[in-house]
Amino acid sequence: MDLINFRVGQKTISLKILDILLTERYEGNLTSLPNGNPSFLGVKDYMGTPTPIFDLGLILNNQSSSEVNQALVKLLHDREQDHKAWLVALEHSIHEGVAFTKARDPRQCEFGKWFYSFKTDNEDLKALLARFEEPHTKLHNLSSTLLDMCAKGEKEQAVRMLEKERTTTYQKLIRLFESARDQITLDHKPIIVFTTLDGQKPHIGLLVDQVQDNIHCDESEIKPLHEITNIGFDIDPQTKQMMKGLIKRDDTHSVLIDPSAIFRPEHLHSYEPEETESYGLF
Repeated sequence: MDLINFRVGQKTISLKILDILLTERYEGNLTSLPNGNPSFLGVKDYMGTPTPIFDLGLILNNQSSSEVNQALVKLLHDREQDHKAWLVALEHSIHEGVAFTKARDPRQCEFGKWFYSFKTDNEDLKALLARFEEPHTKLHNLSSTLLDMCAKGEKEQAVRMLEKERTTTYQKLIRLFESARDQITLDHKPIIVFTTLDGQKPHIGLLVDQVQDNIHCDESEIKPLHEITNIGFDIDPQTKQMMKGLIKRDDTHSVLIDPSAIFRPEHLHSYEPEETESYGLF
């Protein structure tokens, strides 16, 4: 059995290559229709056939990848603002002699608590985040150094050092926050996988994050459905119906999906198709 693996959030799903017609870059240009299924995004025409598009992230993870990325971008923006306020507070303490109440330990600020617990499979983002530790740690350690200097009557030297670090260490940290947000936004280029039941007409489209790889799998390698619960799936009836088993190789695994288990909305019968372009073919 030949399969294509796709990434959906932190999960990998597999589709039989014979179940796939094509992939197309998702541009958000779907026709909305009223529907009670939150994973149903809308309709896309494929060669005159109205094809319902479902967000596989919502089906598998109860949260779309777009929402996850937006939340992460907002978190990084908020943590950047925290450090801007942190520097203002340190400057005020040095100039006015008021108590400095912000975190001196880089692991105790809100960003530090998040940074040292956050994990991602995105290698580019992981490499970028690794560059945060040096300037972030140096900036926080600076607070104790400068306040100790002020306590010894070395206020002018402390002011000069603060201004130097503002244009070097602090600016480096701020640029990293900006770069990380850009990386998250630019990396997310979801695609629609058009599936088929007969090899000719589309059945449904599935929104995924990216194509991962292709594999050949024997039936004996597909584990029973109950083993999926051991890897973090909280399976609802819709999701359970479309999952056909777990493919496990070494330390990696993927979930075999049967797209025919997702039903087409009945009201598509009255939908008027529009002409669209097809983009990428397997």
